[in-house]
Amino acid sequence: MNIRSLTRGDGVVIGAAVVLFIASFLALNSVDCPSGVDCSDFDSANAWDSLSLLMSMFLSGVIGAALILVGRSMPGRKVAGLDLGQFGVAFTVFAVWTAFWTIIDMPGDAGAGMILGLLSTIALAGGAVASPLVAALKAPLVGAPRPAAPQPYGAQPQAGGYGYPGAQQQPYGAQPGQAQPYGGQPAGGPAPAPVEPQQGGSPSDFTPFWFAVPVARPLYGEDGSPSPIAELAPGTWYLAVEQRGPGLVAQTQDGRRGVLQDTTGIQRG
Repeated sequence: MNIRSLTRGDGVVIGAAVVLFIASFLALNSVDCPSGVDCSDFDSANAWDSLSLLMSMFLSGVIGAALILVGRSMPGRKVAGLDLGQFGVAFTVFAVWTAFWTIIDMPGDAGAGMILGLLSTIALAGGAVASPLVAALKAPLVGAPRPAAPQPYGAQPQAGGYGYPGAQQQPYGAQPGQAQPYGGQPAGGPAPAPVEPQQGGSPSDFTPFWFAVPVARPLYGEDGSPSPIAELAPGTWYLAVEQRGPGLVAQTQDGRRGVLQDTTGIQRG
């Protein structure tokens, strides 16, 4: 998965899953052992000594986090009519439900593993449920990089990753005479600001240009299929080759082409 396609909500889910896995190795109980009694076995028991608790709470949360991330990297994949991400959210909610009732019904005092496990499952489930709903959690975890400074005219271009825009173009929808042709010499200036594509203009006026998306967005097939064929990730430059109504026909790194239906806030290169 491209790290730049991760959101802040994904970061919360990943962090909580890591803490939950660590908590599974810590003691579940805290025992005040009477003098002269060996309580070492009871005091050092962790989740790996109880298969039912391990699977229903600790590994359930970790598996849920993994399903959420896999669902983000492969949009459209479904099991029994549900997206993988929805299955992952259900796993995380089940984990926090199990942790809550387990810590209430525990004999004696809860240990570090149980307390840390409960807190991490709460954070995990909260991040999984709130990520699609809270704008702050939908923001990219890592911001899109600013395009590198252009080379002087005639200088050898620097090696770069796929999709580095070779020219600074006018905002999408400007008059044809104002934009540089695709493949022209690099132009100076600061990194472009997000622009809103215009829906007007004829296909003959379209000039290919590089762009980046502010958040991960699905790319649909040119045949109108409702299932995405790829996901455009923030921080990667893609080539817009054609205007298709209000959307754009974009080309991915591996040469696939599809329609980007949501073009709000795209950043031109």
